[in-house]
Amino acid sequence: MARRYGVLRLLAITCLVFASLVFPARAQTGENAAWPHPHREQTSDPSSQVRLCVVVPHFKDEYWLSVGHGLQEEASRRQVALIIHESGGYHALERQVSLLETCIAQGVDAILLGAISAEADVLLAAVKHAAARVPVLALVNELQSPDLAGSIGVDWRQMGRVIGDFLAARHPGGARATTVGFVTGPADSGWSPLLESGLRAGLLGSSVEIVVTRHADTGLREQLREVETALSLQPGLDYLVGSAPAIEASMGLAARSDSGFPQMIATYISHSVRRGLQSGKVVAVPFDDPVLQGRLGVGAALYAISGGRLSALQGPEIELIQAEDAGDLPLSPAHLVLAIE
Repeated sequence: MARRYGVLRLLAITCLVFASLVFPARAQTGENAAWPHPHREQTSDPSSQVRLCVVVPHFKDEYWLSVGHGLQEEASRRQVALIIHESGGYHALERQVSLLETCIAQGVDAILLGAISAEADVLLAAVKHAAARVPVLALVNELQSPDLAGSIGVDWRQMGRVIGDFLAARHPGGARATTVGFVTGPADSGWSPLLESGLRAGLLGSSVEIVVTRHADTGLREQLREVETALSLQPGLDYLVGSAPAIEASMGLAARSDSGFPQMIATYISHSVRRGLQSGKVVAVPFDDPVLQGRLGVGAALYAISGGRLSALQGPEIELIQAEDAGDLPLSPAHLVLAIE
């Protein structure tokens, strides 16, 4: 499986390079042109550089560091200037709305938005307002706006589905009843409810039952609290399925536990989850290559600046990685420094 992953990543990067050549050529035909400002030539002169504004929920979750690494890596390769803003968490809706206005005031050419809500009216209105001035693209998280120039990411339903299918294959219908505690992100975020929907769909007909579900912002402290609550409400769980910070917290609790601890499955990758896979403490995780998503985001933003519009979600293929096949999954390096406003 590790070898197969390497081939898939090579194909994805090849497609990215191909897209960087094809997208601008298509845009020159005037197809789907929607923004009045011209595409600026990319040069080494800072005053003439294309400027991209990135707004993410937060960097408390290591997953977003890998997305940031991909953004920074591709922006450097293309000589694009990045302005990165952190919203402050999945409950900081007002700040994220205000950051869209900040991006516009900073004179950027496009905005990549990791939305903290898929359908909050105030955020959709802010996106509509910003999109009348520059292209706005959804990054990683789903955003149900008709005003987007494109969406970069994966189908979070499928992220959950591959976990559900994995557990259903392990514990088919008629086998001993198997219990799962599920700790995930906010119920109104642009990924967590989709992931939960896919997970439950994959478990249909199996002997696996989710007996407790907890939601919180994806900081380590918040997720630790919800893991502890889930374990106290349902002692003797067979599995703990959770966000990357939830699994990081669970590994810490397991190390101090004198009794049996649930098997752990992460719903997405992080540095801590990768270490857990490599040590055998984490059973599996769906891998959606956050670094590549960041790189694709920059390419899609440049395409949008040139007048193009992506009609379908663009992103890597999802692959379930099990502990024995973990290898060295590409994430942001330990020395990464992001210039956050």
